[in-house]
Amino acid sequence: MRIFRGTDRGRRRGAPLWRYLAALVLLPLVGVVVLAAAAAQARHAEAVSAERAEEAVRTLALLDAARSGAEQEMIPILSLRVIDDPAAAAALGIPTMLLQLQRSTATEEAARARALTDAALADIPAGSVGAEAAARAAADLAALRDHSDSGALDVEDMYIRFLAVSNDLMTAQKAAAADATSEGIPAATLHAIRDAQTVAQLVQSASRQMPMYLGSMLSGGGDSVIGSRTAWQTTWLDYTDAQRQMDGLSQPALLDAWRGIQAEPAVVQVDTLLAAGLAAEGAQTMAISDMVTLLFASQERLELLTELVATAVDEAQALVSADRERANDRLQMILVLGGSTLAGSLLGALLLGRSVARALRLLAGQATQISEGSLVEVEVAGPREVRTVSAALGSAVAGLRRIQDQAQAVARGDLDDALLDQPLPGPLGEVVHASVKEIVNSVRQREELQFALAHQATHDPLTELPNRAQAVTLVTSALHRGRRSGEMTGLLFVDLDGFKAVNDGHGHAAGDEVLREVARRLRSAVRPGDVVCRLGGDEFVVLVEPVRTEHDLLELADRLIASVRDPIPVAGTPVRIGASIGVAVSRDGGTDADVLFAEADTAAYRAKAHGRGRAEIFDETLRLQLNQRAELEAAIAAALGNGEMLVAYQPVVDVATDRLTGYEALIRWERPGIGLVPPDQFIPVAEGSRLIGDVDRWMLHEATRQLAQWRAESAIADEEPEPTVAVNISGRHLADRRVVTDVADALAASGLPPGLLILEVTETVLVDDPIAYDHLTELRAMGVGIAIDDFGTGYTSIGQLRNMPVDTLKIDRSFVASADPAHRELVALMIRAAHTFGLTVVAEGVEEPAQLALLKAQACDQAQGYLLYRPMPAADAGALLRRSEPAGQA
Repeated sequence: MRIFRGTDRGRRRGAPLWRYLAALVLLPLVGVVVLAAAAAQARHAEAVSAERAEEAVRTLALLDAARSGAEQEMIPILSLRVIDDPAAAAALGIPTMLLQLQRSTATEEAARARALTDAALADIPAGSVGAEAAARAAADLAALRDHSDSGALDVEDMYIRFLAVSNDLMTAQKAAAADATSEGIPAATLHAIRDAQTVAQLVQSASRQMPMYLGSMLSGGGDSVIGSRTAWQTTWLDYTDAQRQMDGLSQPALLDAWRGIQAEPAVVQVDTLLAAGLAAEGAQTMAISDMVTLLFASQERLELLTELVATAVDEAQALVSADRERANDRLQMILVLGGSTLAGSLLGALLLGRSVARALRLLAGQATQISEGSLVEVEVAGPREVRTVSAALGSAVAGLRRIQDQAQAVARGDLDDALLDQPLPGPLGEVVHASVKEIVNSVRQREELQFALAHQATHDPLTELPNRAQAVTLVTSALHRGRRSGEMTGLLFVDLDGFKAVNDGHGHAAGDEVLREVARRLRSAVRPGDVVCRLGGDEFVVLVEPVRTEHDLLELADRLIASVRDPIPVAGTPVRIGASIGVAVSRDGGTDADVLFAEADTAAYRAKAHGRGRAEIFDETLRLQLNQRAELEAAIAAALGNGEMLVAYQPVVDVATDRLTGYEALIRWERPGIGLVPPDQFIPVAEGSRLIGDVDRWMLHEATRQLAQWRAESAIADEEPEPTVAVNISGRHLADRRVVTDVADALAASGLPPGLLILEVTETVLVDDPIAYDHLTELRAMGVGIAIDDFGTGYTSIGQLRNMPVDTLKIDRSFVASADPAHRELVALMIRAAHTFGLTVVAEGVEEPAQLALLKAQACDQAQGYLLYRPMPAADAGALLRRSEPAGQA
C-alpha cells in the first residue's frame, strides 16, 4: 500500500494545469493586443486621409464644373452685348433677322450656363478648401449678371471680370488638387488627379480663345484686352502649351480619348482656322457664314473637352473612393481580426482552463474501468492532471491499439482481414468490435448499392439491356476505336412491327413480357462481342464491331428479323410481332454517334415504308432524304424567327345555344416561294427534333396574346362566358421540364387569365409518359385547362378519365362522322361518361347538320367543324366576338 501511495503521490507532483494555460495564453495575447492596436491606428489614419482626399477631389470636380459654367456663361453674355451694340452689328454686317435669332440663342445659352454654374457652386460644401472661392465667385457672378442686364459695363470690362472669376476658381481648384495629393494617396490616384488638372487647364485655355480671336477681328488690332492681337497670341500659346502637356497624361484610356478628340472634325476645323488667323499679319476679316460655322465648331470643341474633363475627374473620384474603401476595409479587417483573436483567446483560455482538468479527471476514471487486459506502462510526465490521465490511459493502450489496427483495415478497404474478426476485451471492447463489424457491413452494402445504382443509370430496368444514354456512349467509343484502327462499325436500328396491337389487345403487362423475350432473342442472335441496347418503347439497336462487309450486317439483320418473327407465348396465348431493321455503317469511325443513329433510324423508316419485316441499309438516297429533313428543320427554325408562321383560329360553339365559346389555335406556315405548307408536312419534322418546343412556345405566346387583345377590344357582357383559346402541346414538349415555365411566361406576357387557356394533349402522352403526366398536373394546378385531343383513337379506357388531370374530352372526328350505329352509341357513351366525371365534351369535325343534331340530342357540350366555322385569320375570328348571331347564321 505504501508503494502504491508513493507512486500515486509522485504522479501527482508538478504545477497545476491552469498555470501552464495562463502562461501559454496571456503572454502572446499581450503582443497581439499591442500589434493590433498599432495596426488599427495606422489603418485609421490611412482611412481618414483617404476620406479627406476623396472630399478634396469631390470639391475639385465641383469647382471645375463651376469654372466651366462661368466660362460658358461668358461667351453668350459677351455675344449679347455685341448684338445689342448697333456699331458692332453694323461692323459685322449681320442682318437684323439673324441678329435676333442669335440673340435668342445666346440668351438660352446664358440661362443654361447660369443654372449649371449656380448648381455647382451650391453643391460645394461649407468649410471645404473651395468654399471661400465659391462664395466669392457667386457674389462676383451675381454682380456681373446685374451689370450685363443693365449694360453698366462694356464688353472688355465684363470679359476681364469673368476671367477673374474663372482664375479664382481655377486657383481654388489647384488648391483642392494639392490637398488631395498631399494625403499620401497611391501613385495611380495622384496621377489621375494631375491628369484632371491638366485637362481642366486645357479646357480653360480653349474657352478663352474665341473671345480673344473674335475681339482681335472686330477691333482691328487695337490696344484693348479683347481686341489686342498680342493678347490673342498669348491665349493661343497657352492653348498650344496645354495641348503639349496633354501628351503627358498618365492614363492610357484618357490619352486615347484626347487623341480621339483631336481627330474630331470640329476640333480640327477650329484649330486650323485659329492657327491660320494667327499666322496672318494684320487685321483679319471673316465672312458671316464662316464666323457662324467657327462659333458652332468652337462650341462643339468646348463640349468635347468638357466631357473629357468630366471623364478625368470621374476617374480620379473613382480611384480616391476605391482608396478610401480599401483603407476602411483594412481597418475593419484589423479590428475584426484583433477583436476576434482577443475574444477567442480569452474565451478559449477560460473554457480550456475550466474544462480540461475536469475532462481529464473524468477520462482517467473511465480509463480505469476498461483496464482489464494486458497493461503496458505509460510514460508519466507533464502537469499533475496530465500525469493522472497518463496513469489511467496506460491500462487502455493495448485495447486502443487493436481498435486502431481494425480501423486501419477498414480504412484501406481490407474487409476480409482476419484482424476484424478478433474480439476486443471488456464491455467497451465488445461495443467497439460490434461497431467495427457494423461499419464493415455498411461499407459492403454501400458498394453493392453503388454498383446497382450505376447499373440502373445505364441499363433499361425492363430488359436489363443498356439504355439510350449508354448506347450513345458505347457507339461513341466504338467509333473512336474504328477511327484508330480504320475498321468499319455497324449499327442496326430494330423497330418492332405490330407491338402496339399487343399493348392494345393484351395490356401493358403482356407488352412488357414481349419486350423481355425480344431482348433475350436479340442477345442470342448476335456475336459475343456485339451489344444489344434498348432505346425505349419498341426500339432497339445492335452495335456491331468490327465489320468486314456490309453484307454481313444484312445477314445479321435477317437473322434478327427471323428470331423476332417466331411466336411469343404470353399467358398461354401465342403472340406474333415482326421487326423492321435499318442498317448504318461508319467506314473509318469518322461519323458522329448522333449521325449514325439518325442514319440507322432513317433506314428503318424506309424498311417500314417498303412493307415491314425487312432490312434496309442507309445509302445516298436516304442521305438525301436526311439532308432534306435537316434543311426543312432549318427552314422551320428560320420561319419562326422571320414571321412566316401564322395562326388560324377555328371557333368552338355551344351546341345548345349556338353561341361562340372559344377557339382552337391552328398553326399555318406561309413559306416564301412555296406558299402554304400543310401542317402534316412540317409538324412531324418538328416533333422529331427539339424544334417542336420552339413551335409550341411560339403558339402559346401568339394565341394568348391574340385572345388578350380581343378581350381588350370587345366588350363581353357580364352574363356571357369568357371565350377560351386551345393550343396543342406536343408530347415531347410536355415531357420537357421547361414546359411549365413556358406556359407561365406566355400567360404573364399576355396578361391572359390562366382559366382562358386550354392545352390539348393526346391520349398517348397521358398514358405512356409519367413525367408529362406530372407536368400536366402542375399546369392544371396553375388554373390552365387540360383537354384530351382525338379521344377514342388511343387505348385509354373510359374508366381512366376519373384519375386524369383533365377538364375537357375532345371526341375524334372519325367517330363523329361515322354512320356506324356502334360508333354513334360509342359517342353517346363517351359523352355520358365524361359528364359523370365532370368533364366538358367537345365534338370535332362536325360537317353535316345531322351530325350536329345528333350531338345536341346526346347533350354534347361544344362542337367545332366546317359546318360551323372553318379555320379563319385572326381578324375574322376576332370579329365574331362583336357579333351576336348564332353559329348557324355565320
